[in-house]
Amino acid sequence: MTAAVRVEVCASLATVTLSNPGKFNAMSRLMWRELRSAFEDIQRRSGVRCVLVRGEGGHFCAGGDISEYPAFRFDPASLRDFHEKDVWGGLQAMLDCDVPIVAQIEGHCMGAGVEIASCCDIRLAADSARFGAPIAKLGFPMAPREAALVMRAVGELTAREMLLSAAVLDAVEMKQRGFLNQVLPAPALADAVQQRMQRIELLAPQAARLNKASFRVIAHDQHAQAANNLAVHAYDYAASAEHREGIEAFMQKRPPAFAA
Repeated sequence: MTAAVRVEVCASLATVTLSNPGKFNAMSRLMWRELRSAFEDIQRRSGVRCVLVRGEGGHFCAGGDISEYPAFRFDPASLRDFHEKDVWGGLQAMLDCDVPIVAQIEGHCMGAGVEIASCCDIRLAADSARFGAPIAKLGFPMAPREAALVMRAVGELTAREMLLSAAVLDAVEMKQRGFLNQVLPAPALADAVQQRMQRIELLAPQAARLNKASFRVIAHDQHAQAANNLAVHAYDYAASAEHREGIEAFMQKRPPAFAA
């Protein structure tokens, strides 16, 4: 099977499934574009009252599909295009969605997975889930608008810990830090998610849409504007030796050797 973002709509409930078999649902460029299309379509459907976002095969999303990176990451223009159009296009479509979004998080939730989860309104996780953004091991930073999104969702302390020390945190810790609404044993997660969605389904859909519109206005603060300003030169590092070393080391399955 090829990597894909699948969408199913049943009555007033929609399910968005991240699927990249063998790669823990890592996001390919095509998947980012499909994520955008999925949520733009959901936004146009007046009858949808709740959206579930989940990963396939016991994992949420392990980050980006690194096997694609050598094709575009080492040129500033193509790197900018990837982050500002593909990645942010998918995330912005989620943020613009007026329908409540519930995340069902299992297994790996890393990098892109944390970003996608950060766009969800309610997050439930299995007690075996793991969270982080260890891209410092790959020699590159998180893009500014993505970092602003994650910092708002996980908190500044946690964002700094994830990005500066490549910390990986468990579900219990992430709930204590305010990122998760509920942590459950893995076998109980799917049922708890369905119960939560059914509860939302019975509530006033117009009120939900108006609440989400208010949340967007409140979230679009000076931090978001600062991130937009940073994006002007954010991708100048594309051709750097550190960036190349991090990705090449990962591809070659060896520890990176970053120069002082």
